[in-house]
Formats: sequence, structure tokens, C-alpha cells
Amino acid sequence: MTTARPEIRSEYLEWAKLRSSAKFNLATSGLDGFPLANLPVKIEDLEISIGGSYGYPPLQERLARKNDVSPDCIVAANGTSMANHLAMAALVEPGDEVLIEQPAYDPLLRVAEYLGATVRRFPRRLEDGFALDPREIERHLTARTRLVVVTNLHNPSGARTLDSRLHLIGEIAQSRNAHVLVDEVYLEACFDSQARSAFHLGSNFIVTSSLTKAFGLSGLRCGWIIAPKPLAERMWRINDLFGVIPAHVAELLSVIALDNLQQIEEYARTRLETNRPILQQFLASRRDLFAMPAAQGTTAFPQLASGHVDALCQLLREKYETAVVPGRFFEMPNHFRIGIGGKTEMLEEGLRRLGKALDEIAS
Repeated sequence: MTTARPEIRSEYLEWAKLRSSAKFNLATSGLDGFPLANLPVKIEDLEISIGGSYGYPPLQERLARKNDVSPDCIVAANGTSMANHLAMAALVEPGDEVLIEQPAYDPLLRVAEYLGATVRRFPRRLEDGFALDPREIERHLTARTRLVVVTNLHNPSGARTLDSRLHLIGEIAQSRNAHVLVDEVYLEACFDSQARSAFHLGSNFIVTSSLTKAFGLSGLRCGWIIAPKPLAERMWRINDLFGVIPAHVAELLSVIALDNLQQIEEYARTRLETNRPILQQFLASRRDLFAMPAAQGTTAFPQLASGHVDALCQLLREKYETAVVPGRFFEMPNHFRIGIGGKTEMLEEGLRRLGKALDEIAS
């Protein structure tokens, strides 16, 4: 008699795809779309098909150069989500323990469950600014832990972890023969020369990222994994079961985007440096919200001082045509996530409407 496999699904992604849209959308976590017209691309630069291989060499070379690694360490993937899936699949066997931060991005948990891992958690606490605490990780590691999973910047709070702390976490994990997977997709939004990939911090680090969040290039699905060569080869073989051959037009456009990343980065930096003070001013004006400063990244994660976030989100959508992400999707139901990557006028009006909804809830 066989045991039915439990259904694994991401309620957050279902909500994001089916119920997050609104006229004033503060629920998106990345920059809105970078215009294709702003890239120096001509139709003759594109081709539909190319012979299959493990990575399109020009794209592999540019991703390797961007991350200061060998092309052999790069595994191209369909966005960060597939990158995380491939990385975990290469590192985890059914029954292994995976230690994941809490609060966490929902699909990270679901992938580990899908792979048959035993998921353990360690806390990132609001009162500590959601900082990673190596002592908490050490406290929750066991002899069966094979992988520690963190995000940097933290999703949903945007908290940044410095290399010195990540290095210590790597040493703690290494002492138990465990790897550390760092999802760095939001680190790109720091636009900081010091934001070097954690892959360089130790031999047991695996890193995932993409062009999706910081640069408004989500439609290209240009994600990647950085891993030691033997693990990278294993991930390529696992990817054969899912994707086989990627869309070559997207690969070509990704190469063009990477060749013009300085221009795209300036577009993104200007947008975020304009929008972040608007959000900061709004949060500072609200006594009914508690939030750590949104010093970097594309999101903030305020706490509602009293009342129910789900009721606020419903009122905000139905009466004020505005969306934020309910904190229950990040295991903190008295919080909600705000994204600041949209057009400035939309952010200003969305925050104004959020203020009206907060006032109405309070009264």
C-alpha cells in the first residue's frame, strides 16, 4: 500500500498571482518593469533557437564576471525561485534537516517540504531588527542538519547581514558538515560596492540571485546559482528534469541587460532613492505603525500597533483600491509588507490611501 504524497503549495504565490493586483499596488516586492525600449536592442540581435548546452556561454561569462567567480560555478536558472529549488534539490535528501529562518519567504519553506526534508526553524526577532543571530543558528542545529537557509537582504523585513556575521554562520554550519544557502536577490538593490556575494565567504556557501527584483527585469527570468563546480554540475543535471533548454531570446536579452547594467542600475537607484524617503516620512508620521527604518532594499515590513491586518488589507483593497501583502504569508499576521519599487506618484497615492484606511480602522 502506498502513502499518498501530501499536496505542497504556496498560498502566498497563489495570492500574489490571483488577488494582489490593485490600482495602487504596494504589494510588489521589486522594481516595476524596466522599459525594453531603453535597451540598445535590435531585432537582428535576437534569435529564437540555438543548440542546447549547459549554459549559454556569453551569459555564463557575464554572470561569472558580475559575481567574480569562474563560469564553472554558475548555474543559470529560471529566476531565483527555480535557483533555490535546484540548490536545495542538490543538497538535501528526504529526511535531512533543513534549518530555515523565521519569518521566511513562503516558497523557501514549501520547496524544502516538497523535497521531503524535515524543516526546523530559528528566529529572526523584530526587537533585534530581524538581525541574523549566529547563536540562534548554533542552538537549533542538530547532527541531521544538512542545510541552513537565509535571505540577505531579509525577505520580508529588508534587514541586511554583514559578511562578518555570515562568515561566522558558515563556520558554525561547517562544524556540523552543513551548507549555507543565501538567497541574495534583494542584496542587488543595495547598489553597494561592498555587497559582495557570500559565496566568497567559505567553501560551504551556496548563493542564489537574479535580475528580477532590483532591476525591473523580472520578465527575463535571469536567475543563477553560485556553487562549487561539482555541485554546479549536479544542479545542471537536476535542471534537465525541469527545463532542458531555456528560452534563447531571454538569454540574449539577459546578455544585453548585463552589458548595460550600469544604466539599468542608475534607473533603479534613482527610483528607490526617490521613493524611500517618501515611505520613511509616512512611517514616521504614523503612531499606529511600528517599523524599522527601510534603509536599503525594496520593501518594508511594519507592524500594526492594534487591530487586525487582514481587516485592514480587505478595507484597503475594497474601498481604497490599494494592495499591501498581509503578514500572515510571512508567519507574522500583525505585520504587512510594503513595496517601494513602483512609480513615485503611485507610491505617494497608495500611502495616502493606506493612511486613510488606518484612520478608518482606528475609528
